[in-house]
Amino acid sequence: MQFHEYVQYDALGLAQLVRQGEVQPDELLQLALARIEQVNPLINAVVRTFPEAARVQRADQVPGTPFYGVPFLTKDLLAAVAGQPLGCGSRFALNTLVSSQHSSLVERFISGGLTLFGQTASPEFGLMPCTEPVSTGITRNPWHLDRTPGGSSGGSAAAVAAGIVPMASAGDGGGSIRTPAASTGLFGLKPSRGRQPQGPRTGDHWFGFAVEHAITRSVRDSAALLDLTAGALPGSSFQLSKPNVPYLDQLNVAPGRLRIALTLTPVVSRQLHSDCLAALEATAKRLTDLGHEVIVSDPPLVGDDFIFHYVRLLAADTAATLAELEVNVGRKAKRHELEPRTWALIHMGRAISGEELVSSQWSLQKICRDYAEWANGFDVVVSAALGSPPIAIGALKPDFGQRTLLTLANTLPLGNVAKQRDFILSNARDIFDYTAYTMPSNAAGLPSMSVPLDWNADGLPIGTLFTGRYGDEVTLFRIARQLELAYPWADKRASAIPF
Repeated sequence: MQFHEYVQYDALGLAQLVRQGEVQPDELLQLALARIEQVNPLINAVVRTFPEAARVQRADQVPGTPFYGVPFLTKDLLAAVAGQPLGCGSRFALNTLVSSQHSSLVERFISGGLTLFGQTASPEFGLMPCTEPVSTGITRNPWHLDRTPGGSSGGSAAAVAAGIVPMASAGDGGGSIRTPAASTGLFGLKPSRGRQPQGPRTGDHWFGFAVEHAITRSVRDSAALLDLTAGALPGSSFQLSKPNVPYLDQLNVAPGRLRIALTLTPVVSRQLHSDCLAALEATAKRLTDLGHEVIVSDPPLVGDDFIFHYVRLLAADTAATLAELEVNVGRKAKRHELEPRTWALIHMGRAISGEELVSSQWSLQKICRDYAEWANGFDVVVSAALGSPPIAIGALKPDFGQRTLLTLANTLPLGNVAKQRDFILSNARDIFDYTAYTMPSNAAGLPSMSVPLDWNADGLPIGTLFTGRYGDEVTLFRIARQLELAYPWADKRASAIPF
């Protein structure tokens, strides 16, 4: 098989070729490795490979499993692979911590026949919607090398968009599956809270906001992978049972006439770019043409309140994450080993009292109940995936005012200042302006997906966000498949790298 043939298939298509004996698993692995050698110097999506370990791993796999022989990359965050480092995008952990066992989700990836042979870049602790960690360097968008592929699963998205693999693992605590998918012209589903396993040795990440799955080129790969991995571990705080009918089979069922809310007005962010608005309006017409009822409606969210409480919870979680890493590494982290925004967030988290933490948790739960009650009035909610097209590399670096505040927060005992509303809003506003549409579904635990339906005049992908009722991935998969058939995107190729 040649690369031009390899890149024409999704993961299920490659697995079928393996089952039919038309290609061997090691042949596919060699194609993926050759593609890394060709394009990774341009995009810096893959931070390490371990092909020999992958071959050993395959010896214990069962031929004929859904994805047997398909090359697969895992994100360098949460997705622990036994015997491999898990750097979390941080200089402090880089090449220091070697995973003693697979994470529960990785075990399921392997049980389904996937060949795990490398890891993709992540921003430090997955905190940013761009992938520019000091630890491993800038990851670039295959559609435009001066733009970000998004974050925090930016390495996975760039690798799939570049044709290295047909799908790669991803996690989403505030949009980290959907933001990169929207930025690179790919499909990205964030499952409902409690749908996927977390563990066996880790707690509920980001107070249950974070869910792992994958970024894929095709809808059917996402559905089949969720069939393989879905099911929370016993004792998990949030648990959903698998549906009676496999998600993959649900793609053959028409969604029917859906009642769809169309959100045009920025709620948590301050503005919506005209390209994103145009794409959203085009999607509304597509949905109407497909026979759905589209109703303009905006969620009951107060943006500043949402940002304030969301960031305070994230700060406490980040402080706890570092404390656990310090125990595992065996020493305290030094300031220069963490990026300024991360260090400030940790300072904030350490300064938040238990009372303040619970108060923010309760406040956000009330906001999310109102949001979910509104969303439950519709079959699906549709909005822009992002506030703008993929932003330039470096666009989210702190400006002068932010750098001054961060320097003060990181060098003086100003934890009580760092946790205050004005400090939080001033340092988080630009991030929420870019990704605010994705975050409410994380906080509310709702399933949500970015669908690649549009490209702007500059050739940059513009994703559209679809959010469903809690536990209802089925409706999302059905409408995604309907759109994929009516407005296919599989033949689109990133224009800034050789194919």
